[in-house]
Amino acid sequence: MAFDVAAVRGLFPALGDGWVHLDAPAGMQVPEQVATAASTALRAPVSGPGGNFPASQRAEAIVEAARRAIADLVGAKPSGVVLGPNSAVLLGRLADALGDGWMIGDDVVVSRLDSPDNVDPWQRAAQRSGSTVRWAEIDIETCELPTWQYGDLVTPRTKVVAITAASGAVGTRPDIRPAAEAADEHDALLVVDASSAAPFVPLDITEMGADVVAVNASAWGGPQVGALAFRDPAMLDHLPSVSLDHSARGPERLEMGPHALPLLAGLVASVDYLAGLDDAAIGPRRERLLTSLRAVKSYQAGLLTNLTNGLRKLPEVMLIGDAMRRIPSVAFTVNGVKATDAVSHLADQGICAFADPGTHGVFAALGAAEVGGAIRVGLAHYTNSTEVDQLVQAVADLT
Repeated sequence: MAFDVAAVRGLFPALGDGWVHLDAPAGMQVPEQVATAASTALRAPVSGPGGNFPASQRAEAIVEAARRAIADLVGAKPSGVVLGPNSAVLLGRLADALGDGWMIGDDVVVSRLDSPDNVDPWQRAAQRSGSTVRWAEIDIETCELPTWQYGDLVTPRTKVVAITAASGAVGTRPDIRPAAEAADEHDALLVVDASSAAPFVPLDITEMGADVVAVNASAWGGPQVGALAFRDPAMLDHLPSVSLDHSARGPERLEMGPHALPLLAGLVASVDYLAGLDDAAIGPRRERLLTSLRAVKSYQAGLLTNLTNGLRKLPEVMLIGDAMRRIPSVAFTVNGVKATDAVSHLADQGICAFADPGTHGVFAALGAAEVGGAIRVGLAHYTNSTEVDQLVQAVADLT
């Protein structure tokens, strides 16, 4: 496998600003080929779908290409791919559609590890129907999500089990299979938020046992577009439709209004970018994606080890979590320093990082607010070892 970070960095015009971009959990920078694809689509004649003329046919081709791209990314079928502005909006539509049939006594299972995108929609749907929300808790020492609890949490009245494929906050990659098995045993729907995992690990909707996988293209340098992939596309025709077209079938039932076609063109280019991260990758795009993401995973593992080892050597720094399987997202605290002050110091050193107040999600469960919040950084495809060393040195200057 051949992953050349210097060559990858050359694909990103934004890196010319001179900053060290360790803000990947908020979305990676955009490769030139993605910007070019979106710009080209803006300049070309494009109309609404359904017409017998080139501009309309071009619109249909862009939408279908976007469905195929997401299907290749997660190992699904294009006919099961729903497109929209982001995964939070799409998960909200799905929760609204499913929640209409819930009753008092039904329940949904969510986890403390998940982002609000895959928690809040299910909480709202449960509240409207009088259903119960049941929580999968994390191990506060490691930030692992213990798998044994799903055998107790999932019951015959469970309608949905929502779980993340990877936490963008602390990096944990939980074992999804036990949750999938528990959901399958009780005919519950397993909804996996793979937005944070998609840039770093190969995905396969069938191997995960997921019924629905959610992703955001901005996570890997694509435009602000989200998608839901259904393992069984036929399920879509049994959901209440939110479409303005009352005759809509398949994925269009969860798509409201016209698509942002230039962004979908950028989405296709962004998946092609992922497929080309290993210059030795060959074959159909799905195979090239698997090869490239394995190469990315291997490269990032080395950087992540260097980062965590460097931070652990600093006596005033405490890393949050120590999961066995993880993506390259790291959270930590500096003794006696508020997270907001720490990231201001990092910004003075030309490093992009975020401060989390610790009042919600996984950080609330860990009590991060009591120590001034958490500092969050995330490695991107274009992060190199020099940048990791710069971060460690800048943090050392705080201690």
